[in-house]
Amino acid sequence: MLNRKWLRELAVSALAVVLALVVGAVLIIVSSPTVTADLGYFAARPLDSVTAAWAAVRDTYKALFLGAFGGWQQLAETLVAATPLICTGLSVTLAFRTGLFNIGAQGQLIAGALAAGWVGFAVHLPPVIHVVVAIAAGLAGGAVWGGLAGILKARTGAHEVISTIMGNYVALYALTWLLTTKPLQRPGRNEPISPVVDPSAQLPRFGGTRLHLGLAVAILAAILVWWLLSRSTLGFRLRAVGANPDAARTAGIGVGRAYILAMLLAGALAGLAGAQQVLGTDLPLTNGIAGSFGFDGITVALLGRGSPIGTVCAALLFGALDAGGNEMQAATGTPLTLVTVLQAVIVVLVAAPALVRTVFRIRAEGAEAVLAKGWS
Repeated sequence: MLNRKWLRELAVSALAVVLALVVGAVLIIVSSPTVTADLGYFAARPLDSVTAAWAAVRDTYKALFLGAFGGWQQLAETLVAATPLICTGLSVTLAFRTGLFNIGAQGQLIAGALAAGWVGFAVHLPPVIHVVVAIAAGLAGGAVWGGLAGILKARTGAHEVISTIMGNYVALYALTWLLTTKPLQRPGRNEPISPVVDPSAQLPRFGGTRLHLGLAVAILAAILVWWLLSRSTLGFRLRAVGANPDAARTAGIGVGRAYILAMLLAGALAGLAGAQQVLGTDLPLTNGIAGSFGFDGITVALLGRGSPIGTVCAALLFGALDAGGNEMQAATGTPLTLVTVLQAVIVVLVAAPALVRTVFRIRAEGAEAVLAKGWS
């Protein structure tokens, strides 16, 4: 049975999404040329403006939905976009439950992609074994990059926000430089791009789409993180440190070791996202391999309320927004930046649950009742 606290948090996140869609609808209306033209004679024929506004919002959100779920190809693109977000979101979630704010998923993703990509095109192994070794390299690369921040936190007290932010820049510019060196740059090319990973290292794709086995790996990672945090002794220790490090230290829990371990695991999860990108989606390494998945993972973790299950759901939502945005722009002319606005508004509202409760006139103790009523 779902506990009341989790239901309250899920209700706030769901209502934040609804409220963000309302804000998006307002932006669609005020930016629609048809609606603004009809407003010129609103006093004479007000119904025209209302009809035009409704049509603009309906058509935009319909195109957004169909672009994300309108067919197998569209659904596959949604899942492709969601796959790395699941892993980077889990990375931020796991660190957060240990009392750490991991802003470095972007850099850890790059480190994982670099390690996995190098193994993918420079090391030649039989199929299956090659994929496993390349993914393991991605996990190790991300873990090392995240673990450095954990060690700095545990040994010197350096704040993880600062060290992980700086780690993002170091990883990005190191990758850009390495891609201009002979071991990593594709022969005959001047731009920073690596050779394509060997077919034996590529993640299998499904149904003639870009959807690959990395999705199943990401779901498995989410299950393992849920088990770790909810059912294991180690997870209890990590959560205890996150809840009150002083009390955990008094109880004999090594706080420094917990910080290091948490950042190692968080980095490994982000590194897994990098391995998925280079082995399943992009195939060669470029300095744009990470996109904004590391930073978007922070948003996904916030919307998921620190829960692995919620993180997966939030990643699917953001994957749908990313995949449906192009279709929305092509079909209705609505700028793709609307998707970015929706994501930003969702973050603001999730970070301000009191505002969401005030708008929907619900008590903090009864938020779960709203969700339960909607399910009945």
